[in-house]
Amino acid sequence: MSGVGDQSLEQACEAFVDWLDRRVVAAGRGDGLSRLEVAPSGTFWLGRLACEDEVRKDAPDDRSERLDPCAIAIRLRPAAAPPWSMTVIVRARAWVKDPKDGPDPDRRWWRTDLVEEVVSVLVSGEGETFGGKQLRDAFAAVGAPGLSAEVRVDVEDWHRQTEVVVQLVNTSPEKAPGLTDSHLYETQLEVSGLPTVPFELEALPDSFRYDRKVPAYGVNVGVEVVAPGVFRTSDTVGVQTYRPDYWSGAAPQPDLSFTRLASDPLPQLQALVDALDAYDHIHWSSTALDARQVAEGWTLTMRAKADESAEQVFEELNRLRAGLTLLGDRPEILRSFRLMNKAIARSAEGRGYTTWRPFQVGFLLSAIRFLAEPEDEARYVDTVWFATGGGKTETYLGLLLTAAFFDRLTGKALGVTAWSRFPLRLLSLQQTQRFADALAGAEMVRQEEGVKGAPFSLGFLVGRAGTPNKIVPKTETDEITPDSPGMPDKYRVLLHCPFCRDENLQMRFDRQRWKLDHRCTNRSCPWKGQALPMYVVDQEVFRFLPTVVVGTLDKAASIGLQQAMRGLVGAPQKLCPVEWHGFTYAERSKSPNGCLVPDCQGGKALRPLPMDAKRFGPSLRLQDELHLLRDSLGAVDSHYESLLDHLQFELCGTRAKIVASSATLTGYEHQTKVLYQREGRVFPQPGPRAGESFWTTPTEKPLRRFVAVAPRGVTLEHVSDRTLDALQRCVRQLKDDPATVCAEAGIDRKYVDTLVSLYGTDVVYGSTLYDVEAAGRSLGSNNTVEGINVEQLTGQTEFDDVRAILDRLEKPEEDFAERIHVVAASSMLSHGVDVDRLNTMVMLGLPLTTAEFIQTTARVGRRHPGLVYVLHKIGRERDAQTFRQFTQYVRQGDRFVDAIPITRRSRRVLDLTVAGVVGARTLMIREPASKQRLSTPAKLRQYARDSGMTPAAEAAAVAKVLGLDGAEDSLHREQIADWLQAWFADLEDPATKATFVSELGPRSPMTSLRDVEASAPIHD
Repeated sequence: MSGVGDQSLEQACEAFVDWLDRRVVAAGRGDGLSRLEVAPSGTFWLGRLACEDEVRKDAPDDRSERLDPCAIAIRLRPAAAPPWSMTVIVRARAWVKDPKDGPDPDRRWWRTDLVEEVVSVLVSGEGETFGGKQLRDAFAAVGAPGLSAEVRVDVEDWHRQTEVVVQLVNTSPEKAPGLTDSHLYETQLEVSGLPTVPFELEALPDSFRYDRKVPAYGVNVGVEVVAPGVFRTSDTVGVQTYRPDYWSGAAPQPDLSFTRLASDPLPQLQALVDALDAYDHIHWSSTALDARQVAEGWTLTMRAKADESAEQVFEELNRLRAGLTLLGDRPEILRSFRLMNKAIARSAEGRGYTTWRPFQVGFLLSAIRFLAEPEDEARYVDTVWFATGGGKTETYLGLLLTAAFFDRLTGKALGVTAWSRFPLRLLSLQQTQRFADALAGAEMVRQEEGVKGAPFSLGFLVGRAGTPNKIVPKTETDEITPDSPGMPDKYRVLLHCPFCRDENLQMRFDRQRWKLDHRCTNRSCPWKGQALPMYVVDQEVFRFLPTVVVGTLDKAASIGLQQAMRGLVGAPQKLCPVEWHGFTYAERSKSPNGCLVPDCQGGKALRPLPMDAKRFGPSLRLQDELHLLRDSLGAVDSHYESLLDHLQFELCGTRAKIVASSATLTGYEHQTKVLYQREGRVFPQPGPRAGESFWTTPTEKPLRRFVAVAPRGVTLEHVSDRTLDALQRCVRQLKDDPATVCAEAGIDRKYVDTLVSLYGTDVVYGSTLYDVEAAGRSLGSNNTVEGINVEQLTGQTEFDDVRAILDRLEKPEEDFAERIHVVAASSMLSHGVDVDRLNTMVMLGLPLTTAEFIQTTARVGRRHPGLVYVLHKIGRERDAQTFRQFTQYVRQGDRFVDAIPITRRSRRVLDLTVAGVVGARTLMIREPASKQRLSTPAKLRQYARDSGMTPAAEAAAVAKVLGLDGAEDSLHREQIADWLQAWFADLEDPATKATFVSELGPRSPMTSLRDVEASAPIHD
C-alpha cells in the first residue's frame, strides 16, 4: 500500500476493513484483554477448546462436538510413505479466576501469558500422541496448573491416498483442585516440515475452468498456508474477492459512450465485434484448446466440455455479428438504437457514468434481432448472466427502450411494450425508480426528435401489498377511497422526479380524472408541474396501458379473475368517450359501459381503439432474478406463463420475447424449458478460465472480504450481537478518537467522516422473518454500545416505511447518533436495493441456497470494499461442509449452485391453476367474442349451450395450453377432464350457489401465484 500521505479513498477503505476484521476477531478470541468480570467461557466464541472429558460426556455425535469442540486439527496428504517427520507449534492461553480476596475483586478473571511450544513429531504408519508433559508443564509455568493438552496424530489409510490428521486436543480434566476453567483459549496449531500433495475438491467435478486443488483441510478451523510447506490454523476463514475490469481485448476498448452510440454507433460496434472475434480465436480455437489440454492435463471429459463451450462461444459471436448487420440494414432499428442511447445518456446525467460496459452492448447486439424476426426469436429465452452489481438492470433497460422506440417508429402509438416482473412480494422502490428515470429520458428524447405517439409512461402493478387495486368513491369493506387514512401520501412510489431529480414530489388525487398522481414541485422541471407519467393504481394501469409495466410476479394470477388484465396481453375493448377515462373492458354492474372510472357518465357510445388491435400485445416480458422461480412458485408460474402466451397469441397472433436476468447459470436450460416451453440462451458465455472472459478480467482492487465464523460454545444470536457491537464500537471510536484509530489502522485522517458514513451502517441478514425479528430484538437488549438504532426491512415492512428507510440510508442524518446503525433484513434486501453506504453485513447462518448467498452478499461493497461475516449454524451438516471448503465456496460459488428444482407436471399445482386457465379463457377470449356479459353462471350457461362448449373440448384446450398433451401426461389430462366435468356440472346446476363465474367448479382461480407456497408442495 502507498504511504498514508498519498492514500486514496479506496486504499483507506481497504485499510479500515482490515482493521475492522482484526478488531472483530479479537473480540471473539479475547485478544488484548487482561481481566474480565464474567466467565470467559460464556464470552468468547473463537479460539476456545472445551476439555475432552466434557465433550465426550455431553456430545453424543459429531454435530454436538462441532458446537463446542475439544480439538482443532489440520488434515494433510503426505507426499511419501511413512515414517513422517514434522514440526508442530502449539499456541494457547488460559483464563484463571482469582479468589474473592484477589488483587481485583471486580474483575477476578485474568488472562495468562501465551503458551508457545514447539513439539517434534515422528509418526510411523499408525497414530501417536506427542507433547503431553511438555504442554502440561508450560500451562503450569504461566499460572494455570491442571490444564493439559497434547498433539495427537491420526493416520487414515483407508482413503484413496493416506491422510494424516494433526490435532491439538485439550486433555484437561473437567474439574480439578485449583482449576477454575478447563477451556483453552486463543489456540493455534502450526505444522511444517512434512512434504504434502494437495487434495482435490470432492464436491465438484473436474473442470477446464477451475482449479480443484486444496492444500489442506481444517477440522473445526480454517487453514492458511503461511509459507511453502507451512500450515497454520485460523479461527475464521477469510476470502478476499476482487473487482473486475470490463475489457480483456488486445485492442483498445472502443468508445461505447452513450453520446457516441447515439450519434455514430456502427464503427464502434464493429470494433467491439472484431475484438471479440480476435479474443475468441486466441482462446477458443482448436489450437488453443489443444495447448491447454497438454499443459493442464485435461481428461477427455474436460476436453469435450471445452469443445462444447467453444461451440457456444462462437454461436454467441455470430449473434453479435447478426445484430450488427441488422443495425446496418434496417434504418428504423438503427434509429431506435440511437434514440435509446440518447435517452440513457439523458437519464444518466449527474450519476457518474457516461458509457456502457462492453458486455452490456454485447447483449444488446446479441438480442436485438427480436425486433426484426419476432416470431423466430420468441423461441428463445435470453438470460443476462453477470455478477450482481455488474449492470444487468441497465442492460435490459437499454433493450426495453430500444423496443419502445421501435414500437413508436413502426406504428404502435400506445400500449404496453414490456411487462417486467420481479419475484419478490414487494417490488424494490429503487428498481422502480431506475425504470422511471430511463423512461423519462426516453420521453424527453421522443419529444425532441418528434417521434409520434403517446408519451412513454410507467405502470406499477403490485396490488394491495403496496398500492391500491382501485380507488372507490366511498368505503366498501376495506377498499381505498380518496379520503382513506394516509391517502394519498402513503402511496408515493417514486423517490425523486425522474425528469429533474428533485425529491420534493407531491402526491395528489385528481377527482376529475379519478387518478392518483405524482407531481413534481420544482418550477424548473421540464415536465412543468403536470402529473408524472406514472400509474400506481392497478385500474389506472389498465385504463392507460403504460409503455412499461413493472410489478411483482404474483400479480399474473389476476389474469384468471379480472378482464382488465387483458390489456397486458392484447387489446382492450374500446375507449371511453370521456377524456382521461381511458380504455374500457367488460361490462359489469358497477361499470355498465366497461369504463373503470366509478360512476362513469360516458354512456355506451364508446370510441374505437386508436390502432390495430393486434399491435397491443407486448413485445417483451422481462423476468428479474430467474433463479428464484423454483419449487412450487416456479411450478405455478410455468402454468401462468403458458396461459399468457396462449392469450396473447389468440388475441394478437404474436408471442412476447422473454428476457431474464439471473445470478446463476446452473440448470438454466431445464428451467427455461419448464417455465416457458422455450429454449434457453445465456449471455455472456463463461470465459476460458474462472473469473476471466472477454468481458471481464480480474484486478487487485478489493471487492468483498468474506469471513466464515463457526461459533463455539455460545449461541449464534450472541455472536451476531457481539459482532455488530464490535463493528459499531469501532466506527464510534474512529469518530470520537480519529488520531488513535488512524494511526493504528494506517488511515489518512482526511477520510474519517467518509469512512464513518461508509461503514457506520451494518446489515444483519436472516433467511427467515423469525431470524430477522429476533436479531433486531436481541441487539436492542444485548449490546455494550449505547444508542444503536435498528430498522427492519422485510416483506412485512409497510410501503411508506420502506421508502423512508431507503431515504435515510441514501441521505444519512448529519448527527451520527440519529442515523440508522443496523438494518435487520430479509430477502427483500437482496434484490434491487443498491445503497453505496451498506458495506458491512452479518449473515445469520448460511442461506438455504448458494444463489441466495451470492445475491444477498452482493448488496454490500457495491462501490467500496465490503466486509461480510457468515455465521455458520455449525450444527447443520450443510453449514459444516461449507465451512470446511469456504474458500472454494466463495471463489467457485456458481459451481455450488444447485440445479433449480422445478416441474410443470405437479398434480397438486395443476389442481390450483386449472381454474385460472379456464377463467382467463372465458374472460379474455369468449366474453369479448360473444359481445355480451358472461359474468354470471346463468349467462355463461346459455352461451355454453349456444356455442357448443363441451367438457371434453375445453379439457383438451386447457391441456394444450399447459403443454400437458404428451404421451406422458395421460394422468394430467384425466385430472383436467375430471375438473372440467365438475365445473360444467356446477354451471348446468340451476341451484348452484355460485354468484359469479369465478365461483364455479371445485375451487376458484388463484388470487396470487404465492397462494401455493404454504399449501402445495411439489409432487409429480
